[in-house]
Amino acid sequence: MRPTPPIELTGSAPRWGDGVAVTSELLDQLRAIAPVDDAEDVTADASRDWWPLAMHWALAGQVPSRAAAVVRPTSTEQVGAVLRACRGAAVPVTPAGGRSAVTGAAAPAFGGVVLDLTGLDRIGDVDTVSGIVEAGAGVFGPDLESTLAGYGLSVGHFPQSLELATVGGWVACRGSGQYSTRYGKIEDLVVGLEVVLADGTVVRTGGAPAAATGPDLTQLFCGSEGTLGVVTTVWLRAHPVPVAERRAAYSFASFADGVEACRVILRNGATPAVLRLYDEVESMGSGRGGDGSSCTLLVLDEGDPRIVDATMDVVADACRLGAPASAALVDAWLEHRNDTSALQALTRKGYVVDTMEIAAPWSRLDALFRDVRAALSAVPHARAATCHLSHSYTDGACLYFTFAALPPADLVESTYVAMWDAGQRAVLAGGGNLSHHHGVGINRARFAAEALGEGLTVLAAVKAALDPAGILNPGKLGLASPFGASPWP
Repeated sequence: MRPTPPIELTGSAPRWGDGVAVTSELLDQLRAIAPVDDAEDVTADASRDWWPLAMHWALAGQVPSRAAAVVRPTSTEQVGAVLRACRGAAVPVTPAGGRSAVTGAAAPAFGGVVLDLTGLDRIGDVDTVSGIVEAGAGVFGPDLESTLAGYGLSVGHFPQSLELATVGGWVACRGSGQYSTRYGKIEDLVVGLEVVLADGTVVRTGGAPAAATGPDLTQLFCGSEGTLGVVTTVWLRAHPVPVAERRAAYSFASFADGVEACRVILRNGATPAVLRLYDEVESMGSGRGGDGSSCTLLVLDEGDPRIVDATMDVVADACRLGAPASAALVDAWLEHRNDTSALQALTRKGYVVDTMEIAAPWSRLDALFRDVRAALSAVPHARAATCHLSHSYTDGACLYFTFAALPPADLVESTYVAMWDAGQRAVLAGGGNLSHHHGVGINRARFAAEALGEGLTVLAAVKAALDPAGILNPGKLGLASPFGASPWP
């Protein structure tokens, strides 16, 4: 059974209006293709994801915008037929998987149809020689890993949303797993895609370890959030299940010292699966060993024992500025790493809470760490602005900011907007990017032009070519929509 967002929906009033309706004629067409549900409670629930602000709306019995119908295809052919029907009727289609997005990416901004892809849950061919697995877009992470374990393989993609998210969602939002420093983000793990375009055309991309056959169309669709086509099948790289693992932890006097250690580790060619540095406040979190005056670095590597040993030797050498800490801190992180109960509890108490994950070159991280936390903390009603480093590369890393505010009930929405405006614009001004792995969706769409510049014009041209009617997930990525201006903010 697919998990639903954590705040129970007590009603179904659409925050932004009912959006585009679906005629009885179109419903009949869709029912002839695949199962359809247009019950109000079902469409309301299917019209939301884990966007933190939408959780506040759910407490008030509201959804951002309610779809008119949910269609549940079980094959690529059915997906194509649904898109052709909706294109002919000029009805928007919002593809959805596990709906674990935290940006409103799976919310139907203009109503219409939600295309529930969880029925595309077949795990196909497993090429054990090449290490390639075929998975339907609706396959959930635990099911994929459980199946691959029988072949002695693992994809190694473990996002915090592992229990909630689907393979297609990983690709659509260009997600990242907690072991990405070793295995890469999802775009590094994708071998090829099957994608259905707005007119029902089926496109197959990739398929080789490397190519020089023009621009990489696989990467065009990775991160497109269902706006350019609907991903139906994904071919992923898999590696042998690790036979060895080592863990370590270190304490640093400052976040800057910890960042420098991480930089040296990566620049020296080591890629430990987990390399997570917490600021002074987050280091005091459950099981992280901090006392408010130091920053904790957690390290874990796995694989061939010879490579693991060499990696951990590089780590130890780079961490000479710090002090060794108990490896049990890594154990504690592993036990609690996917727990989101604190977010739910604070939301119920009226807090505005969210996270902002960005990436930047090593040379920009110290200033971003200071400036973004300061910008968030300066917003009226702000209570906390903390940070950790969670994914590293040879040229930079991901900083993951968490912020909280406690405004009066009538200022929840405006405070949320103010926090995002302050934090995200400080990121962009400091040389960081718009998003590292959560995507853009609705919430970050207003920053797209500022972040991408003329690149957004190019993206819009691609959108117009592949989806001239604009039916695919309108209102996302900062792209213009034929159904009206973005309803948010």
